[in-house]
Amino acid sequence: MLRFIIQFAVTALALWLAAQVVPGVAVASTTTLLIAALLLGVANAVVRPILTILTFPLTIITFGLFLLVVNAAVIGLVAMLLEGFVVDGLWAGIGAAIVTGVVSWIAGWFIGGDDRRRRVD
Repeated sequence: MLRFIIQFAVTALALWLAAQVVPGVAVASTTTLLIAALLLGVANAVVRPILTILTFPLTIITFGLFLLVVNAAVIGLVAMLLEGFVVDGLWAGIGAAIVTGVVSWIAGWFIGGDDRRRRVD
């Protein structure tokens, strides 16, 4: 449960930062930001794996860069579902995907991995 809350907070922070840095990304209110973070978490768990499998050949051909488009599409889907969260076009979505990916990567580096996966010698 704690891991879910931390991931939720990191996603909300990443979306807020994307709204501040990326032109074309906007969030109307804090409530909208929190709902967007929750919806993005659900979309990343349900929709993103399906899109990743369906676009696997393109991902291989582009050496993984197409995953940015997949992530942008998931963020765009959340923006379509949620009034008050705006992603204006593909490039804004890719910018938001880069920002959220970098913030999640940095947070994961600071937080560390799952304790259950660590091997005790």
